[in-house]
Amino acid sequence: MELDGLKNPFMDLEQHGKCQAFYIWIDGSEENVRGKSKTLDFIPTSPSELPEWNYDGSSTNQSTGANSDVYIRPVSIFKDPFRRGDNILVMCETYAPDDNPHPTNYRHECNQLMEKCKDEYPWFGIEQEYTLFELDERTPLGWPVNGFPGPQGPYYCGVGANKVKGRKVVEAHYRACMYAGVKIAGTNAEVMPSQWEYQVGPCEGISMGDHLWVSRYILCRVAEEFNVVVSFDPKPIPGDWNGAGCHTNISTLKMREDGGMTEIIKAIDAMGKKHKEHIEAYDPSKGVDNARRLTGRHETASIDKFNYGVAHRGCSIRIPRQVEKDGKGYFEDRRPSSNCDPYRVTGRIVKTICLGE
Repeated sequence: MELDGLKNPFMDLEQHGKCQAFYIWIDGSEENVRGKSKTLDFIPTSPSELPEWNYDGSSTNQSTGANSDVYIRPVSIFKDPFRRGDNILVMCETYAPDDNPHPTNYRHECNQLMEKCKDEYPWFGIEQEYTLFELDERTPLGWPVNGFPGPQGPYYCGVGANKVKGRKVVEAHYRACMYAGVKIAGTNAEVMPSQWEYQVGPCEGISMGDHLWVSRYILCRVAEEFNVVVSFDPKPIPGDWNGAGCHTNISTLKMREDGGMTEIIKAIDAMGKKHKEHIEAYDPSKGVDNARRLTGRHETASIDKFNYGVAHRGCSIRIPRQVEKDGKGYFEDRRPSSNCDPYRVTGRIVKTICLGE
């Protein structure tokens, strides 16, 4: 797992005051990002300064060839850790030719929901799990060909070449996110070998989705440099192996204040009544992907049953032990899948706990 060659000798060439902006959007799969570059004659400081652009939606499963233009509108800016300098990454929303949000654009509705409940100051922290694969996309990185490593146990937060695979990718991703301005909070090796997790947050409102999507782009782009493939599949290896989730930590201002446990329980009760709606929003296939993961085994609750508990990783929702002790704080929804759209997840959560919908 080495870089293809030496440092690109052209990347230190003068740009003569121009800026490269890499526009990023979510494609028709609702779980992958695409992107392309535009040259700007100025250094932007706000997304509102950036021009609207378009792309061929027939090549991303978002339109037909007869009416293929999909428009992309910049919504947030991050520093580009690959080109560096004044160059930027630009998260975008997608719009149809009739100027309405594209059906795969869940950010638009999420932003409206966040605006409605902004006085409650909803905070989110998402734990993104993923698995590194060889280029064949069948063999997890470092696993024996046509075989399996030893059973789960020594890999979680492990150290040593016999326990951990892909740390160079992980460390590069961590540093690139910090450079970009992504609110990455930490990382660790997960229970299944070659599986990792990183945390993003706390982020308020709509920014959670922006930061998580850009962190995913950066991860996949870093992995390119090492000829490694990133999988966000919620159950990448069938059998007695842990799946991959996107555990979502949630709080409002009232939950974070003294006596907040009452608000936490109230929110959890409301989410229990909307379990089906949440499951449908928590993966791109409306629960089909998550059904492979939420089996009641491997630190998950059953997809068909809603429950919660303190410090219980086999529940739909976990209340941390420290939160119970303090009587305030946050709670963790363990149901979202690793390939979820964070705009759909956070939007569905505030719709339930803040807006009563």
